Amino acid sequence: MAETNNIFIPCGREEMTRRGWDQLDVLFITGDAYVDHPSFGTPLLARLLEAEGFRVGIIAQPDWRDPGAFRIMGRPRLFAAISSGAMDSMVNHFTAAKKVRNDDAYTPGGRAGVRPNRAVIAYTAAVKGAFKGLPIVIGGIEASLRRLAHYDYWDNKVRRSILVDSKADLLLFGMAESALTSLARRMHTGESIAQITNIRGTAYIAKDCPEDAIELPAFETVADDPEAYNRAFRLATWQANPYSGNPLVQPHAKRLVVVNPPAMPLEEQALDRIYALPFVKQPHPMYSEAIPAYEQIRFSITSHRGCGGGCAFCAITHHQGKAIQSRSVKSIESEIDRLSRHPEFRGTITDVGGPTANMYGLHCRSPEAHAVCRRQSCLYPEICKHFDTRDNRAVILLRKLREKPAVKHLFVASGIRFDLLDKQPEYFADLLQHHVGGRLKVAPESTSPSVTRVMRKPGPEVFKKFLQEFRRQSRIQGRRQAVIPYFISAHPGCTLDDMIDVALFLKANNLRIEQVQEFTPTPGSLATCLYHTGRDPFTGETVHVPREPQEKSLQKALLLYHLPEQREAVLEALRRTGREAEREKLLDRNEAFSERPGRPKKSSGKVTAQRNRRPRKPPR
Repeated sequence: MAETNNIFIPCGREEMTRRGWDQLDVLFITGDAYVDHPSFGTPLLARLLEAEGFRVGIIAQPDWRDPGAFRIMGRPRLFAAISSGAMDSMVNHFTAAKKVRNDDAYTPGGRAGVRPNRAVIAYTAAVKGAFKGLPIVIGGIEASLRRLAHYDYWDNKVRRSILVDSKADLLLFGMAESALTSLARRMHTGESIAQITNIRGTAYIAKDCPEDAIELPAFETVADDPEAYNRAFRLATWQANPYSGNPLVQPHAKRLVVVNPPAMPLEEQALDRIYALPFVKQPHPMYSEAIPAYEQIRFSITSHRGCGGGCAFCAITHHQGKAIQSRSVKSIESEIDRLSRHPEFRGTITDVGGPTANMYGLHCRSPEAHAVCRRQSCLYPEICKHFDTRDNRAVILLRKLREKPAVKHLFVASGIRFDLLDKQPEYFADLLQHHVGGRLKVAPESTSPSVTRVMRKPGPEVFKKFLQEFRRQSRIQGRRQAVIPYFISAHPGCTLDDMIDVALFLKANNLRIEQVQEFTPTPGSLATCLYHTGRDPFTGETVHVPREPQEKSLQKALLLYHLPEQREAVLEALRRTGREAEREKLLDRNEAFSERPGRPKKSSGKVTAQRNRRPRKPPR
């Protein structure tokens, strides 16, 4: 492993000179500010290539209108690697109502507008202008989820593969460590990027179809025919298993977009090695303003990646994979030892988790079943009989970390799958006693059975059972704690009647919503497919899609029924559905929510439009 003496990856010619370099091997370009932390994808991949002996540099948030901004470290020897950053740039820039956002958590000072719309395309064009003929590789969440023809909410149409629109040479999808290191090694030995077509987790343009490929309906067909779009989505999902999936081919005019099978999940040893790389865990010193995303994650620990939940609206499974890949306890302990030497560390670990905190250590017990599995979720419609849900590894992890002398407080701030907790009694008890700062975040998303079925989430009875157990254990432990639930409004399948039922459930169970995630169709997810076509691609069932702005507004208001300013909107929803008789059930003026210690404070009424705007643990 290369020795770096705990210094940052070069961001300019002066830093290259201090290392004695006259040329980079690989130039990384990202839409995020450079924070040398493993929660940010570009620094993680740059550190990995550095450990492989390559000379790498990072240009963070360059001015895409100025070719000179991309030449500050010269032409790299092998290729440029481009990412929009931790978020899709269109999600980063626009609300669910398509209004321009006024902040960006991944930029110094939280300023908006520092990265371009469709950043991967814009950066690729700029690099092509700066370095004629330089091989260009695109990746990250924006490229990963747009690798095939996809519905784009902001254009309200089906767009071509981003590989075609950007004119890049190769696309890396998923987490990309294996694909990127393989690519760099092969190009280092003299192979041209045009010859490299067989790396897992990559997509490329071809003239001929590979023999074992599954052909999807062409772009021109899916752009005009919702049924063809559904068929393409269904076929692509069925081939997502890295152990048994075939390459995919989708014609775009006279060209073919070829998507190789996903990369294999990383083994524990490989994952441990990545998180042992010499991250400084601070923003580059060129910044004078705070970076909000860094403030959220600087003292957090990633214990695992991947999610077996398969929720319809979530892109994590499509990007990180369904298999849970967990680090060893020793690896996480070592990271905390290093973090304890951070100049700002005061003994509080703000989070130990991943996409879902209580999936640490979980896995499929049957290699044979895992190798051919086509299930979208390990948990829905019921927990798979092969999915090992035991909590022993997670319990051992948290207990070991609590014993570290440098750790005064250890929180689990990542989301929790409440439908797993009845199978994880020790973890549940330890979580409530030691790792919840008075408020536990869970995401039922809805309590309407018809909506949770579309979402691929557990229904209201499971959530109600969890609430009862949470409150029972909190009483036993003598702790005043609250559940902070996240709900989605205007999700495909959700009607005003459904949302009234949700509001009644919230009131009956003494819950108030602090944040509402208004559904935004983001590339790659099942819910976006449902939004575009109006039909479930797997069952053919027609689903209601809330598109009218007033209906969306009323659904949001129902989740915030307890706020005085939402009263008229709630009454309008009741009138629209002919349910005025339930007015007193929902709008009882005499209800009393006291502000006791450990209970959530009254909401200010501020609504968060998208949960993936919360900067903690970017998905890369």
